[in-house]
Amino acid sequence: MAAPDVATFINLSDLQRRYTDSCRRLGSLPNATILSSFFKAEIRKSCSDPCSLDIFLDDLTDMDFQPLLDISVAIDSSEIEAVDIHNGSSCVLSVEYSLALIHAFSQKLRTVHLEDSRNGNDLFREISCRGTTCQGLNLRSSHIRKLNMVGEFTKLHTLNLDSSTLLTSFQDGCFTQMPNLTSLSMCETRVSNLWTTVAALSKLSSLTELRFQKWVCCNETVCASVSSDGSWDDQFSISNAFADSGRQLIDFHETSNLVSSTEDTLRNILPFSNVGTVQDLQSMMEDMSDGSEADFSFQHQEADYAGLFLNSLHGQHREANMQTVGSTGMLWNENEEPCAITRYDGDMALTYVSCCASPICYEKHYRDYMIASLPNLKVLDDLPVRKADRESASITFSKSFEYLPYKRKYKESVVSLLHKREIKGSRSCPQINHQKSSSPYGSSQFFYTRSLCAAKVGSTARPSLHPLSISSCDLSSGGRSFRPRQFEYHPTISSLMVFGTLDGEVVVVNHETEKIVGCVTYFGAMNSVLGLSWLKKYPSKLIAGSDNGSLKLYDIEHMPSITNGLHSSPRAVTFDDFEQLTSVHVNSTDELFLASGYSKNVALYDINYGKRIQVFNDMHREHINVVKFSNHNPSMFATSSFDQDVKLWDLRQKPIWPCYTTSSTKGNVMVCFSPDDHYLLVSAVDNEVRQLLAVDGRLHMSFDIPHTGSAQNYTRSYYMNGRDYIISGSCDEQVVRVCCAQTGRRLRDISLEGKGLGSSMYVQSLRGDPFRDFNMSILAAYMRPSSRSEIVKVNLLASPQKPGEECCSPYSRPSNRMGG
Repeated sequence: MAAPDVATFINLSDLQRRYTDSCRRLGSLPNATILSSFFKAEIRKSCSDPCSLDIFLDDLTDMDFQPLLDISVAIDSSEIEAVDIHNGSSCVLSVEYSLALIHAFSQKLRTVHLEDSRNGNDLFREISCRGTTCQGLNLRSSHIRKLNMVGEFTKLHTLNLDSSTLLTSFQDGCFTQMPNLTSLSMCETRVSNLWTTVAALSKLSSLTELRFQKWVCCNETVCASVSSDGSWDDQFSISNAFADSGRQLIDFHETSNLVSSTEDTLRNILPFSNVGTVQDLQSMMEDMSDGSEADFSFQHQEADYAGLFLNSLHGQHREANMQTVGSTGMLWNENEEPCAITRYDGDMALTYVSCCASPICYEKHYRDYMIASLPNLKVLDDLPVRKADRESASITFSKSFEYLPYKRKYKESVVSLLHKREIKGSRSCPQINHQKSSSPYGSSQFFYTRSLCAAKVGSTARPSLHPLSISSCDLSSGGRSFRPRQFEYHPTISSLMVFGTLDGEVVVVNHETEKIVGCVTYFGAMNSVLGLSWLKKYPSKLIAGSDNGSLKLYDIEHMPSITNGLHSSPRAVTFDDFEQLTSVHVNSTDELFLASGYSKNVALYDINYGKRIQVFNDMHREHINVVKFSNHNPSMFATSSFDQDVKLWDLRQKPIWPCYTTSSTKGNVMVCFSPDDHYLLVSAVDNEVRQLLAVDGRLHMSFDIPHTGSAQNYTRSYYMNGRDYIISGSCDEQVVRVCCAQTGRRLRDISLEGKGLGSSMYVQSLRGDPFRDFNMSILAAYMRPSSRSEIVKVNLLASPQKPGEECCSPYSRPSNRMGG
């Protein structure tokens, strides 16, 4: 191949002359920064370095635009090999001119750097929609919450989103137009959901390097990092790495130092002068955290090395905590995640700690999940992905996660499954590499339903989240929105739901059409409706209880509706009050109901006679948060208390002594029976969720959900798809976890996102839809300063682009079967 004709290239001097001539014609002075860039490019050329031109938009005004535009064509045939454009925090150049320059230098555009500025976010929004020909894009923004890069980025190979501190998730179309992206960095973002993140990243077919955190070397002289080929390279002085933290340096030269000199290590790391032992440090940290409000978006800061080491070195230093992979030793924290790594090179050991981490790094089994889900990945968080890492990740993934519902290992086409069902084809999963069928449900009458659900769940990157749009304007009351506090699906009518509000209203709604069926209001003082329970044999009736102790039975056929007005008098049966009520529940024959609250007692009521029959005193040592009747036995009920006990009772034995008592390690928030009464699902504070055998209280399954350390993280869990899956959420977190009830493996995490800045949401309550598989509703509340709450309907079978599927799903049916 012939060499290019050098004579056709415009040298730098001629290019600079063209620039100054253009300024002269336009009557403007040459920009000093542009002239400096030409000078620097000349120096690079003389040093045989790549001849590149830097353009700093911060130093340009609209008057500088035209001369640069005039030479853009000449640059394509000049000695300039690459153009780098920087948009800093003080840029005043208009978005139109900035965007025009980026496109004008498209042939030799190498990198674009965008930071927060008056026009920076608008510029990035335009680039995201239109695309760019740059090879590298660096973005630092504190305003982007959901990334949506749908333009063409065919030449982009490096994308850096570090320190985009509000970035939490990705639009479905994000990354689809980046076929050559090999490196992506998202340190210090708020990305936290493993499933939606992997769904977005899986569209990057060329991605080999991914980073959500940095590894900082704790060595006196040198800090090394892993390059893309897996080698370790000297990068920068450790004094620079710790300059901002103001902490003393650590010298770890031998593995024994990492364990035996724990107290000396902590003294070096922590700025405490009078620290005696590790136990003193732990106690001090615990005291500092008592009573504080958790902010999970920023709980892992860059300089939080103390917390990392306290977690790592907690308790006894067992050898099991130190694992060796090749010539690298990993120190794992109590969540089984690496928080420190030591590389052995002969007699020398270099130790690294994690910093600048995004919340996703602290998800349990984060590294294994990423490696198992992204098979082309070669480097994760600056650490090479080796063969041993992949083998370990595959084992961890199979133990802890469900790739598809009902243990299916391979995705199937919905069309293919429907075709098999029509022709009554073989009930078996596709045979891949002569493997046996991955489904144990081939003979089940629910095989096709489960198969279709698995195919649908596997095809949606993100579930459909739809806030229930109900306001009191339907009842001509001035358009005031309701503030839900509790809700329940109707057990026999699929379209109905009832919710109680913080203002004492009981609202029955058709949640499919979002129309109000009826509404009543407790008159007088404002009280929250905390207890709701439908009758089964009389589907138009329900029990409602308020926190002031009021208990009423309503018939929705006689509730005030849109036609007869909100203020008409409802027909209701009033029962004796139960002070400080928190829970009510009707038995299976609609004859009795129970009430509990902020006391140690439980009251039994006769529905037919409208009377309180008896009060059972001192059933627990502390207040009883929830009481639940069995779904099929009208005499059996369970109670859960903050005294850490769950008890099963039988009315036929005059509940003086429980049938059995089982204890959690923390206060119990919830208990409920599985739809077939085979199990009890118990939820205690801070994600302690257990499934017990209802017959004798033996532990059947303990769900491995990470703890937050908060004593106010009240957890609630319910069944979904009959007894096949459980859904769990807590009031200090904005995530709902879906786990298999038989294996404990996590299927999905569903993240809630508030509207607007500073509007984080948390889970106040949740219920599985009894008629639609993989559907649920979440009562989500906004954190301070707003106290708004809303009911969010979730459909795991539908993507956000197709909300209509949620009401006409072919998989809608009663779920009263035995579980998988």
